[in-house]
Amino acid sequence: MILGAGITGLSAAISSGLPIYEAENKPGGICLSYSINGYRFEIGGGHWIFGADDSILSFINKFTPLKDYIRHSSVYFDKENIFVPYPIQNSLRFLDKETIKKILEEISSPASDDSSTMEGWLLKNFGSTLCKLFFYPFHELYTANLYKKIAPQDIHKSPVDIKLVKQGAMADTPSAGYNATFVYPKEGLDTLIRCMAKECDIHYEKRATKINAKEKKVHFADGSVVSYDRLVSTLPLNKMIEMTGLRVDQAADPYTSVLVLNIGAERGNNCPDEHWLYNPRSKSGFHRVGFYSNVDTSFLPKASQEANGHVSIYVERAYLPGQKPSEEEIKTYIGSVVNELQELNFIKNAEVVDPVWVEAAYTWSWPDSKWKEKAIALLKEHNIYQIGRYGRWKFQGIAESIREGLSIKRA
Repeated sequence: MILGAGITGLSAAISSGLPIYEAENKPGGICLSYSINGYRFEIGGGHWIFGADDSILSFINKFTPLKDYIRHSSVYFDKENIFVPYPIQNSLRFLDKETIKKILEEISSPASDDSSTMEGWLLKNFGSTLCKLFFYPFHELYTANLYKKIAPQDIHKSPVDIKLVKQGAMADTPSAGYNATFVYPKEGLDTLIRCMAKECDIHYEKRATKINAKEKKVHFADGSVVSYDRLVSTLPLNKMIEMTGLRVDQAADPYTSVLVLNIGAERGNNCPDEHWLYNPRSKSGFHRVGFYSNVDTSFLPKASQEANGHVSIYVERAYLPGQKPSEEEIKTYIGSVVNELQELNFIKNAEVVDPVWVEAAYTWSWPDSKWKEKAIALLKEHNIYQIGRYGRWKFQGIAESIREGLSIKRA
């Protein structure tokens, strides 16, 4: 049996024919679109499909046609109203000459060899000037200040190529990073999810609460118990260890939660054309603002799709575990974000604001930690197989999740 009807679980079920037990009353997990007053949003913010090879593209196209996009994202410095194309280290020409000179000197002569933490890795590769300007303040928000303690991760998101850094100080550079191009279903991610779910045997509203690994039984919140021979789980690795009661002789690796604000609004005069912005100086505490409707106008109400007078937005803010804000705190935060976006003139009147909480949004590792490997191996000894982004405690996109799910039958 499979636990979880997210994109990985659905792919695994299609490949293997195994039944899925899903906690919610619908499939998709955080990879699910929904609409409010004609605005289309996604549960966990924008989920654009990158890194898909021909086999994955062919698989998705069986369910729904795709559109191709070229990434358009920037780092935004609000005080100067400067949009520096991502990755910032390859676009230094947008900064002042003195700052460019310092950054080039520091990148060419690293001041530190310590790369045991994310903070140290950033300093070693980009130097103190660029770190203080962008990498440190951004990662303080993005990791809820864990960047000083956790191991370097997702290095492909901050590509290091000194040749391109030097070229970008004077001229354009070719696209770099993991998602320079991406695809997205023409009819929305929810269409892909629904079509995939139709091919699966899914038992909804089955929230696992306890797993007896010795007896091979899953206990659900509704009081039912289901026996299994082999269990394929897409649930977060830390939750599976907790539910099985198995012990790993090492502290669990950390994660951060994210509060996503999905906003439908009148478009402001300074609203950018970017698909998303990295924000190192946000007063409200968010680290990224994404513009669904800049990717595709289908995220807007039909009556607004041609006039370009409205915008569909997602705003992300990270939190440490156990720090989920109260309803009153979320209400205050919503007011702060809307005010900030209006001050930036990204939006005018906000017509829809919908908060979505993602408990385990980003997973991290402590330096030299073996917890993840030990936890996965321990569960496997008990015929429990972890798959997917959260199951295996690693960053991966939709394409890789589909690929991993489809490989279950062979495995």
